[in-house]
Order: sequence, then structure tokens, then C-alpha cells
Amino acid sequence: MAALELVTFRLARGDAQQFVDANAPINDWLKRQPGFVSRHLAQRDDGSFIDIVFWQSHAAALAASAKMVEEMAQSEAMTMIDPMGLEMSHASIRLSVD
Repeated sequence: MAALELVTFRLARGDAQQFVDANAPINDWLKRQPGFVSRHLAQRDDGSFIDIVFWQSHAAALAASAKMVEEMAQSEAMTMIDPMGLEMSHASIRLSVD
């Protein structure tokens, strides 16, 4: 069953465009992960971000999440995020409409 990863956060430093630009290595890393489908990064009116990543399975989402902590924690984009407000969750998709 397909799954999504939902991450909400604020930046600790930098602006939105700097953050988006700094995500190129994260995007490249995600594309190499088994089960990766797509990523969507949005900014709310209050300046906070919502990062939604779609995966082929819940297991793939969890595996990539664990690897990201090990492999990408020191990337520029990750160091721009305020860790105190970061929230991450995973969910199995029950309904999709295109």
C-alpha cells in the first residue's frame, strides 16, 4: 500500500528561496531511494513549510526516513531547519483521486 511522509517545520536561518535552492542534494538523494515516488514542498502563509513525500509503501518511507537521519543530517537544507518545531509522520494512503 502506498504511503506518504508529512513533515512540518520552520526555518532557523535563511529565507525560503535559499532553502529551496539548498534542497538539490536532498532531492537527488530521495530519487535514489527504493520506493520513492514524488516530493512536494509548500510554504504556508505564516512562513512555515509542509514537505510531503509519496512512497510506494509504508516500509519504504520508514526505511528512507531512518537513512536520511544518518546520511543527510549535515546537508545545507537540513541545517537550515529549526529542529524544535519539526514534526514528522507517516501514513498509509487509503484513497487517491487524480
